[in-house]
Amino acid sequence: MTRFNWQNPYPTPRLPVFARNIVSTSHPLAAQAGLRMLWKGGNAVDAAIAAAAAITVVEPVSCGLGGDAFALVWDGKKLHGLNASGVSPAAWNVDYFRRKYGEENGLVRQPKRGWDAVTVPGVIAGWEALHAKFGTLPFADLMEPAIEIAERGHAVASIVAYKWAAAVPELKDQPGFADVFMPHGRAPEVSELVRFPGHAATLRQLAKHGPRAFYEGEIGERIAAFARECGAAMTMDDLRNYRADWVEPISKDYRGHTVHEIPPNGQGIAALIALGILDKFDVSALSVDRIESQHLQIEAMKLAFADVYRYVADPRSMEVTPEQMLDDAYLTERAKLIDPTKATQFDFGMPKAGGTIYMSAADERGMMVSFIQSNYMGFGSGVVVPNSGIALQNRGCGFSMDPKSANVVEGGKRPFHTIIPAFLTQNVGGKQEAVMSFGVMGGDMQPQGHLQSIVRMLDYGQQPQAACDAPRWKVNRDFTIDIEATLDAETARALEGLGHTIKSVDDPYMDFGSGQYIWKLDRDDPERGYVAASDSRRDGLAAGF
Repeated sequence: MTRFNWQNPYPTPRLPVFARNIVSTSHPLAAQAGLRMLWKGGNAVDAAIAAAAAITVVEPVSCGLGGDAFALVWDGKKLHGLNASGVSPAAWNVDYFRRKYGEENGLVRQPKRGWDAVTVPGVIAGWEALHAKFGTLPFADLMEPAIEIAERGHAVASIVAYKWAAAVPELKDQPGFADVFMPHGRAPEVSELVRFPGHAATLRQLAKHGPRAFYEGEIGERIAAFARECGAAMTMDDLRNYRADWVEPISKDYRGHTVHEIPPNGQGIAALIALGILDKFDVSALSVDRIESQHLQIEAMKLAFADVYRYVADPRSMEVTPEQMLDDAYLTERAKLIDPTKATQFDFGMPKAGGTIYMSAADERGMMVSFIQSNYMGFGSGVVVPNSGIALQNRGCGFSMDPKSANVVEGGKRPFHTIIPAFLTQNVGGKQEAVMSFGVMGGDMQPQGHLQSIVRMLDYGQQPQAACDAPRWKVNRDFTIDIEATLDAETARALEGLGHTIKSVDDPYMDFGSGQYIWKLDRDDPERGYVAASDSRRDGLAAGF
């Protein structure tokens, strides 16, 4: 197993947490909700679902009952992947949006907020699939902590309050938003008590009737009726026909370990491509926070995004396969394009034919869960179904309006997705062993956070909390670079000297992401348990016993 340097060279209020049962989330009350299930005798999946339900209440800026989800579950012997991202309403196509919004610069206008950005919510179906396959406690038990928090109320956390206030000006006029998320006509302040009785009522219905009630029962009827009232395309049939899908994870070897991601329609493949490119270089020979190492990682990430933005879509529409994009010979050729002396504006290659929360949970029986759910941009679409607490995501804006794109909007199709859980294993004697459950939330920052964290841990031996706290950079879609203020000033100047365009952060929600990590300390001695880290960029907590 990797031996870490347990020192942390970066300013942080967090210390690594050691325990045999751990839940790590971006909000303390959600972590504690998960621990309650472990105390009751539940497993890591039970804990993850309870934490996921709770965090829809305490961090509504990031996720909600109308969001999407993905998961990677290590059952003790094997890794399972779950895609619970929703599909578009059957009535959607380019002409639908052209009729409603017209064209601009040769392409149909595409809304980022409101009902016409809402795909079928997948998160509740994700909880349903996880519970059916792995859960041990009754589903109603898993809803108890979230119901209690929603009914009794909670004091709003610091970073949640900041992001809440930032979203209000844009979303205050969306249907149902102000009634739920603007008590007293404004965003709540830090420590202000908020209650969500409608949210609690929906959770109680899910506890009583099961998660399918969201898609087939009274809850689904309420969603469909509100869509009709607002002139939106989503119907009861769209909801009724939706199911989450179990999928085979994709992976790439790196430094004697294997990194696993969910396959497209998500962007997890970007992290694998970048790691596959970096694997061609001796990264550990370069100083961890200096220009040579950071430039190399940035260029690998740019190469990965050049391909991902060109090819990734609903897998039924892709013109190349993930296997082709991850082909080692192809990545070797891509690696040759990196110039160590200057920044390059890469184009996509030609592979040969052939608003988010992340959480992790692990139990002493060896089950580990890497789980992510999201409403996408802060509060998602801004649409909230009246008296239900159901805040709907805006994943529909992940589609393209270009008819030539594999990601073009069509009915019943999944859009390009940003949220991605990750997992790390190691081959020991021909058998895969679990090493780490991890993820980094935050739009396009997610695969970049995966890359930077893995490099710090596997190439440089930094312990998970240090790798989490280290300063980050972010490659934007125009290939400019955002850098965190804590990045070494000399390194920042050197990046500009190589030709990188440094751009100020103009998105207060996505910023540099937030990670949670649970690392298994010793495969030969389960009693040692795990070490967990929680990102100080959020209000989070890693807690265990």
